[in-house]
Amino acid sequence: MKQMVLLRELQKHAYRFFRHECDPQNGMHYDSSDTASPQCIASAGMGFSCYPVAVENHFISRQNAVHQALKTLRFLYDSEQSESLSATGYRGFYYHFLDHDTGERTWNCELSSIDTALLLAGILTCQKYFWHDTADERELRDLAEQLYERVQWDWMCNTKTIIAMGWKPETNFLPYYWQGYNEGLLLYLLALGSSTHPIPERCYAEWYETYQWKKLYGYDFLYAGPLFIHQMPHCWIDFRGIRDVPMRQHNSDYFENSRRATMIQRAYTKRNAGRWKGYGENCWGVSASDGPGPCTRKINGKTRKFWAYRARGVPFGPDDGSLSPWAAVASIPFAPQEVLDAIQHFEKMDFRDPDAYGYETTVNMSFLRNQGKYWVSRRHIGINQGPVILMIENHLTGLIWELMRDCEPLIRGLKRAGFNGGWLKNK
Repeated sequence: MKQMVLLRELQKHAYRFFRHECDPQNGMHYDSSDTASPQCIASAGMGFSCYPVAVENHFISRQNAVHQALKTLRFLYDSEQSESLSATGYRGFYYHFLDHDTGERTWNCELSSIDTALLLAGILTCQKYFWHDTADERELRDLAEQLYERVQWDWMCNTKTIIAMGWKPETNFLPYYWQGYNEGLLLYLLALGSSTHPIPERCYAEWYETYQWKKLYGYDFLYAGPLFIHQMPHCWIDFRGIRDVPMRQHNSDYFENSRRATMIQRAYTKRNAGRWKGYGENCWGVSASDGPGPCTRKINGKTRKFWAYRARGVPFGPDDGSLSPWAAVASIPFAPQEVLDAIQHFEKMDFRDPDAYGYETTVNMSFLRNQGKYWVSRRHIGINQGPVILMIENHLTGLIWELMRDCEPLIRGLKRAGFNGGWLKNK
């Protein structure tokens, strides 16, 4: 019972981010708690995804959630889609960051394929949850359908058989494509599931042929260093018992693979070959995160390098002693007891600010500041808060997984990718 109360409390604190860090006019969520933070489509996707959890747990009323969601959906539908440098999106995709006040492209950022996928995953979650036969909820479902169907996923392949990471009006497609195991799994499945502009089915095979399988700390698994990669698609998709070609070949599934990745994280920090302060069996969470750098410091006679925001990973790095407590929490469906042990440790370490948004985004106990206090990130980030809420809910009730098991675009995408077994048998 105490554990349940603590988990619900973590969700409630994390949801404060989505309650407060959003534009009052269009409802878009900001990237972070920085006062000048731009609006962020990935953060908005997390916000959409969390509305059902918030309603079920009485963090917000259903009426208010629908009102907020509709505000943002109308903005996304009506905002400019063109090659203009100040548009909000193009060909159904949206720019990664939008101006804090205007909702137009900012920071010279890219039209982002993965962040559009995160946005659409949240929108489709709302579409499945808000099923009442009212004018507002009917409009919500209709806008969600139109926003998903107008995305030209096949265009983002740029005549190739893999998906580009993005596009800019000044320079065209980015030179980087989604290859190797990463959060792009969600992107490929949504792109395959489109009924209007799907990518060819061969794209998925082209993608997974770049996978790397490794054996680390006694675990055979599909490798990715940062912990968030092993969590992000699972916020929406129940991978238990369903397998694609590479998982059938290795007698595993993506859920089991994430369990092994979680155990590898614990083994890595327990061994602590880098001798970072605070690392231990119950103190882990090496992922994409803020950091105290970029700088170097001499600690105990050894020169250490520290980075700012970076995709930190296990066991090959980069690693500078920065840990993300939220990342450990988001693994709770894969290894409940191990994560609960970590949460108990974090509670004793006082990593949670009760007046803010829950666990600190990042801490580095090797990097001391004034008066001997260790470094703590000064901001909270939307794409970190969302997985805490969603993965705790999936662990406790399976709510988001249950909703998305009835999402037609996702079902089509999984089948076109070659997934079968498990709950897909009856779809």
